[in-house]
Amino acid sequence: MATGQLAYSAGYDEDAAQRREALVLQHLPQVRMIARQIHDRVPDSVCLDDLVSTGVVGLLAAVDNFDPSYNVQLNTYAERRIRGAIMDSLRELDWAPRETRKRSKLIEAAIHRAKQRLGREPAEEEIASELGVAPDQYRQWLTDGQGVDLQRLEASGGDSQPDLLKFIADDSESLPSRVFERSELERILMLAVERMPKIERTVLHLYYFEELTLREIATVVGMHLSRIAQLRVQAVLRLRSHLDKVWTSAPRRKH
Repeated sequence: MATGQLAYSAGYDEDAAQRREALVLQHLPQVRMIARQIHDRVPDSVCLDDLVSTGVVGLLAAVDNFDPSYNVQLNTYAERRIRGAIMDSLRELDWAPRETRKRSKLIEAAIHRAKQRLGREPAEEEIASELGVAPDQYRQWLTDGQGVDLQRLEASGGDSQPDLLKFIADDSESLPSRVFERSELERILMLAVERMPKIERTVLHLYYFEELTLREIATVVGMHLSRIAQLRVQAVLRLRSHLDKVWTSAPRRKH
């Protein structure tokens, strides 16, 4: 390669690096905004700076892999990559101690037993009684379990509304994406939501679909922040219990 060609190549690489740096700097506020939004919805033990750093990795991948032929703006494409990178890092974390996860399973089972016995959705005090613990202790279990249901926080498929089914999935084997009867599963879920106590239904809607923070929900409904957190956990465990019993016993269509 001639000297002139080498100089041109070096100059071209330098220009490309400068354009890349400019794009990254331009979209850094987007990384911080997304990281703050997610940070408001995860346990306090998660460091905001860590989310920002992971988001920057996603931004770099977006800038390096963006193709205008995608027919989307870089801003839109970058948001998906940033959010995806942050969520991937969060899913690698162990959200709750083993004892907390065990208690969440106990709560799910207690909800099911009480529901079978009463013929309706059990109240909080009835769930505590089924567990054989005092209401205050039961509420503490709910408080401790705030991180258990955070395996999936992202919206489903592109720009659609957040999918509540993903929020209540317990592990990779029970993810709704692996269940072939998704439409029936959604019908069962919606029916379960309609039958739960109104305040829990309101908290679920505001948190997962309106994407309000727990603090904002507390202000809207006029309740203490810690109480809203407990109600959200209880609502999610109530839905998990319902789906676990109803869906696993439902007849499956043969392929």
